[in-house]
Amino acid sequence: MDSSNIHQIPLFSCLPATEVNRLASRLRCLDLGPGALLLREGDPGETFYIILEGQVEIIKALGTADERLLGNRGQGDFVGEMSLMGTDRLRTASVRACTRVQMLEMDRDDFDALLHRHPDIAYEMARVLSSSLRNANNATIRDLQEKNLLLAKAYEDLQTAQGQIIEKETLERELQLAREIQESMLPRSLPRLSGVDLAVRMISARMVGGDFYDFIVLDDNRLGIAVGDVSDKGVPAALFMAMTRSLVRSEARRAASPLEALRWVDRHLQEMNEAEMFVTVLYGVLHTNTHRFHYVRAGHVLPILCQADGCLTTMAADTGQPLGVLPDVCLDEQSIQLNPGCTLILYSDGILDAANDDGELFGLERLQHTILAWHRKPVESLCDHILNTVQRHAGNTPQQDDMTLVVVRITGRP
Repeated sequence: MDSSNIHQIPLFSCLPATEVNRLASRLRCLDLGPGALLLREGDPGETFYIILEGQVEIIKALGTADERLLGNRGQGDFVGEMSLMGTDRLRTASVRACTRVQMLEMDRDDFDALLHRHPDIAYEMARVLSSSLRNANNATIRDLQEKNLLLAKAYEDLQTAQGQIIEKETLERELQLAREIQESMLPRSLPRLSGVDLAVRMISARMVGGDFYDFIVLDDNRLGIAVGDVSDKGVPAALFMAMTRSLVRSEARRAASPLEALRWVDRHLQEMNEAEMFVTVLYGVLHTNTHRFHYVRAGHVLPILCQADGCLTTMAADTGQPLGVLPDVCLDEQSIQLNPGCTLILYSDGILDAANDDGELFGLERLQHTILAWHRKPVESLCDHILNTVQRHAGNTPQQDDMTLVVVRITGRP
């Protein structure tokens, strides 16, 4: 495969020459004639395809009375990606060639490896996925509206009810897909470190939330740890979260310090933030050879440090502003020493803001008491105990914000 052809594909246009050459050696070129079926809805999917020439059609419920055309894809577009993003790994629609089609095939292993090397590609795919889903849903709604125009006045009430049901189901499908994208981008496992125990929990308030966390292995002696909270909820927040998480991961590896990394993330977000959302972030680097934690806080809640004897250390703080909206953003840069037996808790404000039936917030004082009562327990048990206590406080009151919890415990000397 000629690498120059790959570089002209929009999805891969930003990749360096070495990556393009790698793809040229890995991707397989396929040719299909008009009418050939590439993908069948419901089949397992371990590959996706990038169209070089020709056109394909995306079909739902192929060969049934409910068959409908969702749209067409052409040069530079990709198909089959949803089965790689989703949890059930099944094709969500059928794909058939309209003309002679030439395309490139990428399998799951190559796809996962590419995202690991270039996580910013995930944002582009999430953006295209969201747009495709909205277009498909809009086409479905338009078809239903055209059919409803044929109904008599006596069916107007039923038409309204049907529209509401369709809108709700459409939103649920969109939220579910966005959640699968969000979950696929979060770490699947925690790093294993000598002398350090790690635990993490996340509970979303809706089917899709704006919280994220990440662990970034920078080298043998440095581990990046990030917790973030996007200002909005739902699909926009999930996509903004995906973009922010990719930027943090990318800049963390390039920057000389956490402060420099978040300043670059802020610049990128301001250039791309048409929705005017913002995100609070706490990003730090744990030096595993000294157990020093050097971190930067961008509008995020202060971490909590519990010493081995159960004393809570007052954390130093300066002005730290959210990323994405403010010129010349102020960031709070701090450094703390983590001694053997101490526990560091990073979290999102959804824990503090959890309210009960009387509107009373869980608050910082309850969180501190909960930590002190359980700080000698294993980190996994501590995470579960904190969230269980928050949920008991809330009772039947619906959760209004995401809750994220990252716990770091020093179990030995450097």
